[in-house]
Amino acid sequence: MTMTVTTTEAVDEALTPFPSSPDAHLTDPRTRATLRVQSRMLTATRAFLTARGFQELLPPLIGPVTDPGIRGSKQVDVDFYGHKYKLMTSAILYKQASLLAFDKIFYIAPNVRLEPVETAVTHRHLAEFHQIDVEIRDARREDAMELAERLVSHVVADAVEAVPAELELLGRDTDTLRKAVTEAFGRVGHGQATAGLIAAGHPQEPAAEIDWQGEEIVSAGAQRPFFITDYPKGSRGFYDKENAEQPGVLRNFDLIAPEGYGELASGSEREHDYATLVTRMRETGENPAKYGWYLDLARRGIPASSGFGIGLERFTRYVTGRQAAWQTSAYPKLPGVVSA
Repeated sequence: MTMTVTTTEAVDEALTPFPSSPDAHLTDPRTRATLRVQSRMLTATRAFLTARGFQELLPPLIGPVTDPGIRGSKQVDVDFYGHKYKLMTSAILYKQASLLAFDKIFYIAPNVRLEPVETAVTHRHLAEFHQIDVEIRDARREDAMELAERLVSHVVADAVEAVPAELELLGRDTDTLRKAVTEAFGRVGHGQATAGLIAAGHPQEPAAEIDWQGEEIVSAGAQRPFFITDYPKGSRGFYDKENAEQPGVLRNFDLIAPEGYGELASGSEREHDYATLVTRMRETGENPAKYGWYLDLARRGIPASSGFGIGLERFTRYVTGRQAAWQTSAYPKLPGVVSA
């Protein structure tokens, strides 16, 4: 894992714990304990979802288009027999399409996003990560939020009971972890959350998505996970459905972990109407011609749905109490760091 760092001196200093080679990382007892916990979390996730009738599918790794709503990161082009394809930054469009075959689906999906170099020090961003992607046909946002809450609570409780030795080795306070998921998760609107940040002196733009520093601030003040809902139109992708009763407000949510760990998941009720999708694409600066296969499906009829994606490495970091998301990956890829 010999690395080349293309960052500032401040970022270099913050990356001092990053391993210099694969063996230094893989033989660390804390890495082994973390990966054992992560494996158990995946087992619990699959058991929870399959018991509720969800079908696991294998997501695509490349496609003619990918999720455009990736918040400042860059997509990666690949040559597919003379055609420009993309590495998946998110399988959201394919999740919607998959509901033509099954009513409830999930992926354990790899994603590649070339995040800005400065995000290497956020403890949360990776250039390569995995996502627990879930989609439910004919569901509303509240259905997806309820499922996300139950899934996260189940996985956390299972880890505390099933792998206590690993959590003890990592120094994780399991009492705090257990208590965090024994009560209903909190809920706060985007407007209220941003107003609180501004009042606290954080320079948060009211009409924009809450930035990672803001998420860390609101997360640090929480005792249990909570949802932020109703992001303003324009702050998210074209596939987040607009609230018909509140124009300019989206039917979406983020799930925020407590203790300063920040965002765990994002989700929404999905837009599936062909004409509205084309309009929303144009409003967000996307060229509808790039989304030919997806819009062809929408014209013929994509099911209404809601869903979410949970960042596996971020979720693992919260459960294990690790300092940074890269510590939850066997072969971590940090923004700006060239490694194995």
